[in-house]
Amino acid sequence: MERKLKDYAFIALKGMGMGAADVVPGVSGGTIAFIVGIYDELIETIKSINAESIRLFFTGHWARFWEKINGNFLFSLLLGIGISVFSLAKVITWLLLNHPILVWSFFFGLVLASTWFVGKDIKGWNWKTVTGFIVGAIVAYYITVATPAETSTHPLFIFLCGAIAICAMILPGISGSFILVLLGKYFYIMEAVKTLDIKTLVIFGVGAFLGITTFSRLLSFALKHFRNITLAVLTGFMLGSLNKVWPWKEIVDNTHGMPIEANILPNAYIGEAVVLMLVGFLLVYFLEKLSAKTAR
Repeated sequence: MERKLKDYAFIALKGMGMGAADVVPGVSGGTIAFIVGIYDELIETIKSINAESIRLFFTGHWARFWEKINGNFLFSLLLGIGISVFSLAKVITWLLLNHPILVWSFFFGLVLASTWFVGKDIKGWNWKTVTGFIVGAIVAYYITVATPAETSTHPLFIFLCGAIAICAMILPGISGSFILVLLGKYFYIMEAVKTLDIKTLVIFGVGAFLGITTFSRLLSFALKHFRNITLAVLTGFMLGSLNKVWPWKEIVDNTHGMPIEANILPNAYIGEAVVLMLVGFLLVYFLEKLSAKTAR
């Protein structure tokens, strides 16, 4: 696929959207990738980082290596994600602490719209796709109500956190950030990002690299050979994850180092929340139409 400089600038912007989503515990960067029409290319690009491409790199065939891994696309996307994560980590955590209802409202509209648009890509509903959808929704819902654990800061565990969380980050509907919450390491990793704790970030990054290059192969196979069922499961993931991004919550337990929250009926900022839900929904609609137009 031949692209111009402006195309890579747009890919970087899409990466920034993914990075912003991944910072929020409850929203998946994979959801954004689906919305903006780069999900399949992302999975195939990650899959291309294998023994053959690594051999090309270490034998000095760098041009072939770069072409093999779709380097221009990957670099532009990672640049956008990196800019977003390192620039928005402080802003997003501050907003979540000080204006949680407004932040969650925007993302609720975004995830709700994403569920609809991804579900539209399923070519024919039958008992297999319906079962996949239900299983995906149940699994995602269970993850959102699971209790965060108090866990170790040992380097091996940080490595495992990276490997597990990154797999969730490329699954629409399952947030890698929320997986970190369940593993008790969300604020630990966010603090490492904000303070540039290189040791922690390198260990986490190596785990993420190995996790994503392994998991992408499984996901690529599923999308190629069982696309409708896979999309149904992913749509279910997004629907089930709406429980996590419901804006109105109350703390029911604070004994695990991370507040345990339960959803409640709307009781504040209702008008503002509805507006932000609509903004999130319409943003997805706009991006979906833009991506469809670009694909043509």
